[in-house]
Amino acid sequence: MMTPDPRAPHTPLPRLAGALRRLPPSCGPVRLIAVDGHAGSGKSTFARRLAEALGGAPVLRLDDIASHEELFDWTERLGRQILGPLSRGETARYATYDWTERRFGPAEESLPPAPVVIVEGVGAGRRALRARLAAVLWMDVPREEAWRRGRHRDGAVQRDFWDGWEPAELRHFAEDPSRPFADLLVRQCPERYEVLPGPSGTPVGTQIVTQGDRSSAVR
Repeated sequence: MMTPDPRAPHTPLPRLAGALRRLPPSCGPVRLIAVDGHAGSGKSTFARRLAEALGGAPVLRLDDIASHEELFDWTERLGRQILGPLSRGETARYATYDWTERRFGPAEESLPPAPVVIVEGVGAGRRALRARLAAVLWMDVPREEAWRRGRHRDGAVQRDFWDGWEPAELRHFAEDPSRPFADLLVRQCPERYEVLPGPSGTPVGTQIVTQGDRSSAVR
């Protein structure tokens, strides 16, 4: 669990955190917040900063749940290992996927039923999860730009992975788009984020501008 950096300048990001805290619980006692978007769109960086603004909210990385064999077919495992325990007010425990060794475990993570829990990754706002989500935030970066960032970040060693990932992501969002159901759109500017109303029309902490950073986007 992360804690706020006391050296960070005051920014309006806590306003968004406050709006999310005021949402009704969506998964047992938990307000489950999805941060979705294309690979390379900056989800992990934004989720980390949002978690800090929330006072150290737990973050579930879908990269820990997905695998080479199941890039998007992880819904059942997520429900069984994560959503089920959280809905009962229990701490979820799950083996994380090792993308180098291509197997789950032996590393294990725990996810407590905090008031707000962030789920970050491609497909976090998918149809099968929306009934358990308090809000869907979409990183509003064009697909080609996000993929270019991701390929640059991962380098030539991950070229084959990206060659397989891109058509898989295209198929996923063609069959199960998240952006039309986003409550908020997050746009990254050179030194800040703009958080704007999303296509769903749900008024959740809109028109918020928050401090960003210069680090490269991450998947």
